[in-house]
Amino acid sequence: MNHRTVVASLAAALLVTGCSVTIPEPDQKGIVYDAGMFSDTTFQNCVEPGVRDVSGWGDKGYVYPAGQRTFEFAADPNDPSGVRTKPDAEAGPLTMWTKDPLEMRVSGVVTFSLTSDCKTLRQFHEQIGLKYEADTDAGWSKLLSVYIGQPLDRALDAASKEFAWRDLTYANPQAKQQWETKVAEYMGQFLREQGGTAFFDRFSVTLQQPQPPLKVREAMAAVQQAQEENTAQKAKNEKARTELEAIKALKDVLGAQGAVMWQAVKDGRIQIIVSDSGQINVTPNRSGGN
Repeated sequence: MNHRTVVASLAAALLVTGCSVTIPEPDQKGIVYDAGMFSDTTFQNCVEPGVRDVSGWGDKGYVYPAGQRTFEFAADPNDPSGVRTKPDAEAGPLTMWTKDPLEMRVSGVVTFSLTSDCKTLRQFHEQIGLKYEADTDAGWSKLLSVYIGQPLDRALDAASKEFAWRDLTYANPQAKQQWETKVAEYMGQFLREQGGTAFFDRFSVTLQQPQPPLKVREAMAAVQQAQEENTAQKAKNEKARTELEAIKALKDVLGAQGAVMWQAVKDGRIQIIVSDSGQINVTPNRSGGN
């Protein structure tokens, strides 16, 4: 092999190995910039999900999540205090203030999508993505905590101040639906204010039943127990009243002694046996009663 052939082979190898390859997964979208040694960094093109893009030497590609995404904020089910973050959630339960006012904690899920429009994705990358290194797992998580978590926190407070805490705590499907709708509306508004452009869209918010502070929950449980005990006592009182009325009716018909004897027979304390001759024998029932 002569010198000219060796040089040509090395040049071809450098050309091949220097290529930029961007291959988004089916749930990702890419964006490529011309970033060669002898050129300015300029936008080149977007790459659709699952499409292989081979760019020139020195170009750089970035890959971001595409399609439906979730931001879960929830408490660890093994934490009695309800404060610790669920292991696979993006954030712990959030606090909010109701109209009354009362501070409560709530868990839930926000479903959203990163923009699929190439022009808007470029704005997202240049204004936010690069700053947070959002093409990495750690950077994406940090970005979500700011651009999803913070507007969500504000939206919860703004929407919850329109509802009484009892309406949100007790089973009231209509109030809960209105509350979730309000949270989603406020969140979209706050996100646009914070980001400047609607980089995220197709929002939906699913909220669990909010939890009042522990002392309030204990007080609610005590009230519920008292109500149940009161209901039980009313039932006992009604039963006693019915029995007294029955005894009074027996007394009116049978007389005092006859009423006592009838109750004893009913309770199984005595037996009344009528012989064939019509004689009545009253004997204690030793096998039953007292």
